[in-house]
Amino acid sequence: MTTRSITNRLGGLAFGGDYNPEQWDETVWEEDDTLMRQARVNLATVGVFSWALLEPEEGRYDFAWLDAHIDRLHAGGVAVDLATPTASPPPWFTLAHPDALAVRPDGTRLTHGSRDTYCLTAPAYRSAARRMAAALAERYGDHAALALWHVHNEYGTLCWCDHTAAAFRVWLRARHGSLEALNQAWGTAFWSQRYTSWEQVLPPRATQWHRNPGQALDFRRFWSDEIISAFREQRDAIRRHSDRPVTTNLMLPAYQNVDLWAFARELDVVTSDQYPSAPGLDAAADAAFHADRARSLADGRPWLLMEQGTNTVYDGDRVLGKEPGEILRHTLGHIARGSEGALFFQWRQSRAGAETWHSAMVPHAGPDSRIFREVTQTGEAVARLAELAGSTVIAPVAVLHDPDAWWALGVDGLPSAGLDYHGALLQAHRALWETGVTVDFAHPQHELSRYRLVIAPALFLLTDAGAESLHRYVADGGTLLVQHASGYVDERMHARLGGYPASPLREALGIRVEEYRPLRQNERIPLSDGSHGTVWSESLRSEGAQTLAAYTHGMLTDSPALTRHRHGNGQGWYLSTRLDDADYGALVGRLLKEAGVQPDLPGLPAGVETVTRHAPDGRRWHVLINHRAAAVPLPDPAHDLLTGTLAHEVPPGGGAVLRRP
Repeated sequence: MTTRSITNRLGGLAFGGDYNPEQWDETVWEEDDTLMRQARVNLATVGVFSWALLEPEEGRYDFAWLDAHIDRLHAGGVAVDLATPTASPPPWFTLAHPDALAVRPDGTRLTHGSRDTYCLTAPAYRSAARRMAAALAERYGDHAALALWHVHNEYGTLCWCDHTAAAFRVWLRARHGSLEALNQAWGTAFWSQRYTSWEQVLPPRATQWHRNPGQALDFRRFWSDEIISAFREQRDAIRRHSDRPVTTNLMLPAYQNVDLWAFARELDVVTSDQYPSAPGLDAAADAAFHADRARSLADGRPWLLMEQGTNTVYDGDRVLGKEPGEILRHTLGHIARGSEGALFFQWRQSRAGAETWHSAMVPHAGPDSRIFREVTQTGEAVARLAELAGSTVIAPVAVLHDPDAWWALGVDGLPSAGLDYHGALLQAHRALWETGVTVDFAHPQHELSRYRLVIAPALFLLTDAGAESLHRYVADGGTLLVQHASGYVDERMHARLGGYPASPLREALGIRVEEYRPLRQNERIPLSDGSHGTVWSESLRSEGAQTLAAYTHGMLTDSPALTRHRHGNGQGWYLSTRLDDADYGALVGRLLKEAGVQPDLPGLPAGVETVTRHAPDGRRWHVLINHRAAAVPLPDPAHDLLTGTLAHEVPPGGGAVLRRP
């Protein structure tokens, strides 16, 4: 089952969002019906936070109100993405099962009063979640309105309670087999941490100083598996009664509590949520980062944007509004990069509750507002793009993303707090985005031969298999950039001996790192090519690599900072410091030239985003998004799906979707 089954039901790309009619009365429902038709809404996510209404007391379900709303939506031509409400247990559940409330690392048990007030390892919670999924599926599994099942909401809540400790020990037995193997893996000979019985093994709770890094990494892996297991239970309960695709909305911001590669393999359709973390052009770049990652998790297949903020841009401790035109531009950005539509959270802005001020398609001001007018314009635009359904995106470049490497950089006791995994990925993707080149994300052990260029920004942890994969990629003709502090530890968090990075990657790069030398906070050091390094530096020696830039600072003077090594049919580059954004962008441009990679549509100025979607029959569509204040002429006129006319330019702050034969 794929997104194609959804778009076939909808007759085109999806447009809509979370709908919570239980917050409103009949008069508002009647207006909703009219406004949804006006905005071209064809898919509504229903029931995400409705557990208290669906099961008012344990074991007694009330579906009458949901029956009425699903039937009403169906009558109005709106299909349903039906959610299981298990991300927000009702008060009666936590009163009956206080042991199912989450516990923090310091032992504090949380109380009911928010969403996500549960522990996934608590037997009572898992049982209740399965029952709820089964009850919903039995009732609505073959309903004509149903297009998609939506399990839970934004999985990722962690817990350190006794239920978790017991489940963690079961997982560790399965992974390591014996206490002796566990002790070896965690290096418990240090600090007298050797375990002599399984009962002594606990989650990495709050303690005096540094927690054991192997324990911390295994805990992350355990929780990822636990999250996926909880999803599977609900998915399988649904599948016993329904043949519609099942998904959950992945959350792809700067935190990471689940192995997204593993999770995505369990989904019939990859769906995800995106909220920009900065305003302006940064928001557009963030949307592209998110969309490229979601498409990559779907293995290049079409995916679906499940949530975006209608008028929401986060900026530190405040929420900013979007500028005119950004609702359409952000939506086009996701569709350009493979999404089969665009949904929002939520349809109507709440007048009470914890997210009263979260923006919505219908704001507090009502339909006579800029926001709703832009929502309607965006819905009309999405409706014109129906022929894109099922088309895919081809990327010539990959940025490597490994959750183990991310988690490894989150353990205690590392030499520098400046080793920012997410920041390194963002910098690499942003530099490529600004060149107009489309990017995939990939795991080090994926098949990489289809990429002309691969960038490894932060592979602190690298397995032997990953090192061999990258070595093979270079030997077979690929161009690889590996960045500082990579290949320092193996999958057990054991330091690599004999020099970094891991062999045989070291041979492909033609270098050997002997010493790491973190830089002071805000320190910038000049390199011989005029660029500047920050955060980190390394003492390395060439073992065949050519030095392209050297340090000009302190004991590292004349030591290689940037190297290139021809190995087999390809070349391995190594960067031993973090460059400023401008310098890094120049390096990426040089790498693209060396690898022979061109933008999808060359010749366009900076600030114009271009991605190509490809149909199996050879048709292509160039999606262009103009982030500039002036119109941009097109190299060749083409038919624009958004206007239905021959386009000669992309309007200021607007977009175009050009059909190519």
